[in-house]
Amino acid sequence: MITSERATFGSKFGAILATAGSAVGLGNIWRFPYMLGANGGAAFLLIYLICVVLLGLPVMISEFYIGKHTHRNAVGAFKEMAPGTKWSLIGYNGVIAAFLILGFYAVVSGWTIEYIIQAFSGTLHGKDAASFQADFEMFSSSTVRPIIWTIAFILLTHVIIISGVKDGIERASKVMMPALFFILIALCIRSVTLPGAEKGLEFFFNPDFSKITSSVVLSAMGQTFFSLSIGMGCLITYASYFNKTTNIQNTALQVTALDTLVSVLAGVMIFPAVFCFGITPTAGPELVFITLPNVFEQLPLGWLWSAVFFVLLALAALTSTISLHEVATAYTHEEFKISRTKAAWLVSAGVMVLGIVSSLSFGVLKDFTIGGLTFFSLLDYVTAKIMLPLGGMFICIYVGYRVDRKILKAELTNEGTLPFYFFNTYAFFMKYIAPIAIAMIFLNELGLINKIVNFFQ
Repeated sequence: MITSERATFGSKFGAILATAGSAVGLGNIWRFPYMLGANGGAAFLLIYLICVVLLGLPVMISEFYIGKHTHRNAVGAFKEMAPGTKWSLIGYNGVIAAFLILGFYAVVSGWTIEYIIQAFSGTLHGKDAASFQADFEMFSSSTVRPIIWTIAFILLTHVIIISGVKDGIERASKVMMPALFFILIALCIRSVTLPGAEKGLEFFFNPDFSKITSSVVLSAMGQTFFSLSIGMGCLITYASYFNKTTNIQNTALQVTALDTLVSVLAGVMIFPAVFCFGITPTAGPELVFITLPNVFEQLPLGWLWSAVFFVLLALAALTSTISLHEVATAYTHEEFKISRTKAAWLVSAGVMVLGIVSSLSFGVLKDFTIGGLTFFSLLDYVTAKIMLPLGGMFICIYVGYRVDRKILKAELTNEGTLPFYFFNTYAFFMKYIAPIAIAMIFLNELGLINKIVNFFQ
């Protein structure tokens, strides 16, 4: 049986931390520094911040509106607002995307457990760069240990989910988010005190405007939506747990600010250390599990800094896996009218299957490909390059063209009790600017922008 009264967050502070946690994840601490390093440093940061304000924030407000207005899961929300139409496909897209992302995200999250254990046990000590590379490849391609840690991370997420919205998600967020910021700031302080740290800070904060190209702009827009968890149902689902008095505008501003702050702090943590030890800032996907352990090894008490960093990474990953799991759990619980516990177990079991196959795609199943992609890479490609941009774009189109502006403004101002000074600007962006920008991201992610440009050259 399911309860008739829907859960809500217990406090404004808890709602903000939980929702910020849904956005903060590996995309901030790993993907953002890598993308910045590969796209011109501070020039990318500048464009990214502009995209966050002009695109990310308006779309986040729209997703919050959908969730708070209906108090339903990502699919149920569209069924209620547009009954008998195909707009509910936006919700289904979000639920499926969250489920598939969790299937491969849990694998990388599980790796953090392995590296926490290695750091505390001293296994990472005394290795050179080649050893870190070889050990990572050996571990990730093995059969048993990565699967054990993948399942362990899913079960840890599961325990929090079945505890409910207030006692599970909100309570965990109140502990994990402050801990994440404390650890991140400690690592930043250590990084900026390294010899030659100013070179890394200059790379991160002093923009070379000649580096700004169409590719950098499109990459920054893509990172904005990836980092803020737009288009995957997380924001709609979490906003459905807001109470009637929640200020959507302020909550969106605070969540966006916290998420962006984590990304900036991650850059402050990583780039001074990278430049101090002469490592290229474009190190790429191996930055977290190969390059940074090598950096920490060269510091006094290197094992401790490695352990602290991977605890940070695990916390960031966990806040995201919780939100991804909740999207699918809320949908299953509410749409199929089964208990929350049973719904969570169904989701966890399905994710375990995806996680096991994703993990094996680094080893025994590496030669099994679909369209030239391993199973892990396929899930990443389909979600990040197709489902999320499409979801974000159609949310903009729905809110911009389908929702009555009076109803929209009433919800965003709590029936006129709150001011919204830039409502007309917000509505304009949602109707015209945001859909076009996301369409460009979509075409760019598929590699079609370059083909179109080359066709006309």
